Amino acid sequence: MDKDVVKVLHVVGARPNFMKVAPIMRTMAARGGRFEQRLVHTGQHYDEAMSQVFFDELGIAPPDENLEVGSKSHAAQTADIMLRFEPVIEAYRPDWLVVVGDVNSTMAATLVASKIGVRTAHVEAGLRSFDRSMPEEINRLVTDALADLLLTPSPDADENLRREGVPDSRIRQVGNVMIDTLVANLERARTRGTPRKMGVEPRRYVYVTLHRPSNVDARESLAAIVACLLEVSRVSPVVFPVHPRTRQRLADFGQLDVLTASPGVKLVEPVGYLDSIGLVEAAACVLTDSGGLQEETTFLRVPCLTLRPNTERPITISEGSNRLTTLSTLRGDLEAALARRATGEEFPCPALWDGKASERVADALLQA
Repeated sequence: MDKDVVKVLHVVGARPNFMKVAPIMRTMAARGGRFEQRLVHTGQHYDEAMSQVFFDELGIAPPDENLEVGSKSHAAQTADIMLRFEPVIEAYRPDWLVVVGDVNSTMAATLVASKIGVRTAHVEAGLRSFDRSMPEEINRLVTDALADLLLTPSPDADENLRREGVPDSRIRQVGNVMIDTLVANLERARTRGTPRKMGVEPRRYVYVTLHRPSNVDARESLAAIVACLLEVSRVSPVVFPVHPRTRQRLADFGQLDVLTASPGVKLVEPVGYLDSIGLVEAAACVLTDSGGLQEETTFLRVPCLTLRPNTERPITISEGSNRLTTLSTLRGDLEAALARRATGEEFPCPALWDGKASERVADALLQA
């Protein structure tokens, strides 16, 4: 192989990773043969139907390897990924392992690469919630401590890494690759007309996604969320694609039938990326506990409420449309968010969230 060709091994494991790796792989493929790429899917995400639609919609080629790890405890899943990934990276011996996000696959692959001496680049490095009760926070800390090149989405991420003693030589602010995917697919999402197909009017409904254990695994918290959604649905329709985990908890706690019976609540199966973007852009506001939606709503200037005590994406609050909310303030915060959308309030968007982050990722690898 030409010594000027950079061998890259990408790793994905769960839905959020697909939107991040797609523009990077597309950009590298367009660089005139400068990169040779392979893709490993660890199979961390256990719902193949939910994963496959993202591969299809984003134009990601089938992975070169699927480790088929499946759903397990954090320890068992991480260990299994490491055991199955090690022979793959040993056989390919890339110049760079590229990992994205903060899932178990990200940390596990980085650990393997670090121990065998393969350089790792972490896309979306430096994000911190400062809450170590979140498994994702542990994954971020370990990955960033080991990675050789830390590709950050925003200035706050740079500062977090410097505070942890990371030298500037390992940090590159590249922007947000999630926004690259959003920019590339927004028009396709619009032409699908998903809100109209679901029978809701633009800027008149609340879009909801909830799956984190802190929100859905306790009977009391889930009941409080359901009660709030029922109240809000009397004023604005609620569109709620229900994650399999959340659906099971709603059924376990006797809340599924309550929501299903409400005429103002549309419970639907999980939607693909394009439908999700279409629903987010046209929403009056978004209620979520997802990291990615905090970023997408910021770019689209849609009011967002994040039902968590903290966020690893504080720039979506300081320079975006996101706000944190709690069970005790949720009803009032939803009313305020709906009012903000109705007034047409303008929101800023962070620098380098411009659809060109993946170009800067490719440049950083070529220059490293």
